[in-house]
Amino acid sequence: MSGQLERTEPTGIGHSTNLVGVPMDFLAHARFNDHPVPLHIAGVREMNPELFEMLAQASDLADAGGAFMCYMMAMFGIDAEQQETPAGPDKPRRYRSSFLRLITGWGCDSNGAEGAVLKGWVESRFGIFPTFHKAFIDRISSGTWTTYVEEKMSSRFHNNAIYVQLDLLFEFCQWALANLVAPGKSHVTLYRGVNDFDEHQVVERIDKTTVMMRLNNLSSFSSDREIAECFGDTILTVRVPLSKVVFFNTLLAAYPFKGEREYLVIGGEYRVNASYF
Repeated sequence: MSGQLERTEPTGIGHSTNLVGVPMDFLAHARFNDHPVPLHIAGVREMNPELFEMLAQASDLADAGGAFMCYMMAMFGIDAEQQETPAGPDKPRRYRSSFLRLITGWGCDSNGAEGAVLKGWVESRFGIFPTFHKAFIDRISSGTWTTYVEEKMSSRFHNNAIYVQLDLLFEFCQWALANLVAPGKSHVTLYRGVNDFDEHQVVERIDKTTVMMRLNNLSSFSSDREIAECFGDTILTVRVPLSKVVFFNTLLAAYPFKGEREYLVIGGEYRVNASYF
């Protein structure tokens, strides 16, 4: 078993470079999960010092979330009063793209257009390709890959520096975890209920209940096992490095889907305990 866990060949599928300063092959390997390092998107904190000065004055997560939303509204004009007005009475109102719309759309359907944009952001910033979007993606020349690329580049979501918004969301999430939610901790145990393994590839079986699995480049989990049981008869249990958490359900008061206790997690290879409930 120890030999199985010491594989050293490249495991991720993705770009040779990314914006977090960690080689993609290591970031996508289970070894990263055993020995995680902090992840930061290049230049985001340096270009937004005012945001982190505001956050440093927050007394709790609610205050920090309010400060973050105020900053995002001012920077990107995404509050109701600053929506773009139509050019004429017969033209529809065109809303500015917002990170909140994307993560809300993900909560409804991770394989929708919003999900494609989020997966594309992970690909761009962390260098890891998605393995599933509507169907299994087996190669970049496939029709499934083409569908993913078309949706991730949709002009509906790229008219307001949407990747920059997501960069700030990730950095805020990392700041909140380190300073308010889980200071001093390195991992969180999360759960996902599935009925099959179409979306996540089993790379190897370690023992009867433990597998090495390649998760989609962005994946959803719940912090509550009982909630995960509602979504499938096989429960996947993973220890996720906090540095791979993009978003969690209580990070922002405006996020509507809090009942599932959802976490959005950067994928790659994970050791997973798969058990029936």
